[in-house]
Amino acid sequence: MSVEIRCDWQIEEIQAIYNLPLLELVYQAASTHRQYHNPQQIQVCKLISIKTGACPEDCSYCAQSSRYNTEVTPQALLDGETVLSIAQQAKANGISRVCMGAAWREVRDNSQFDRVLDMVKNVTDMGLEVCCTLGMLTDSQAKKLEAAGLYAYNHNLDTSPEYYSTIITTRTYGDRLKTIDNVRQTNVTVCSGGILGLGESVEDRVSMLHTLANLNPHPESVPINILSQVEGTPLENQPDVPIWDVVRMIATARMIMPGSDVRLSAGRARLSQVEQAFCFMAGANSIFSSDDGKMLTVTTPCPGYDADKEMLNLLGLEMRPPFQCREKITDPLIEVT
Repeated sequence: MSVEIRCDWQIEEIQAIYNLPLLELVYQAASTHRQYHNPQQIQVCKLISIKTGACPEDCSYCAQSSRYNTEVTPQALLDGETVLSIAQQAKANGISRVCMGAAWREVRDNSQFDRVLDMVKNVTDMGLEVCCTLGMLTDSQAKKLEAAGLYAYNHNLDTSPEYYSTIITTRTYGDRLKTIDNVRQTNVTVCSGGILGLGESVEDRVSMLHTLANLNPHPESVPINILSQVEGTPLENQPDVPIWDVVRMIATARMIMPGSDVRLSAGRARLSQVEQAFCFMAGANSIFSSDDGKMLTVTTPCPGYDADKEMLNLLGLEMRPPFQCREKITDPLIEVT
């Protein structure tokens, strides 16, 4: 079986893959994964909230929205030395990518953006991949981030075009796609995925994957997030996403975007080692780890460095060094028959 990278997927094709018997789907996804990636390597990333809370957006899942009464206390932009210190500790623990997130609706050309550019340059100079998620971005801002050495820009689609306005009304789906297109005008790689558990249907999940898989080229990184229900947000009472739904999404993403990294991102803290192992078998090859037990805020838990090292060692997996991604890949790494 040999799977080619294509950007002309029909939604019915993706639906058929998603609906395969689960173990057959995992087998096919695992075989595809081995064509394009080293199955023994997992990229471990660290997410730093460089500016927390007080976001004007109304994303229904988000603890950082100023519209909801959550436990998050707004914090100003971190100083560069603090970010460097966190990044150095992450590097010492084998982390190869540092992702910096700011609770902004959009990037503004001001002194705060200049400070972020300095952070990008300084952490990149440490020999780490740097990813930023700062909200909407113009083409000129994307070029400034490129010049500072940015490796990746994260801008998730969250859900399907059809369901999107149910979750967010303060920006459009087209706005998100425009930011991705602005990043594509540079050599910065694209990180874009979505969230499971927003109340979406299976058809919405397939539609989101269809949008991602028909971007040309595919995002180099596709995060699959599991909703962390936050008290005070409109989605606080959403039921947990079944693990097999997570495995199906990861496996389907791996089949239709075989050259991309598929990241098991937010929500991983509630998965057991066995459940995470199924996700890795299905094609996930990246996780987020932390020294403080959280991803972006106190409301989003994240497994710790030591626990993750123990799990990876148990599964016979190793942490991938930085700058090992086969970007914009066109040829398989290994032929599987």
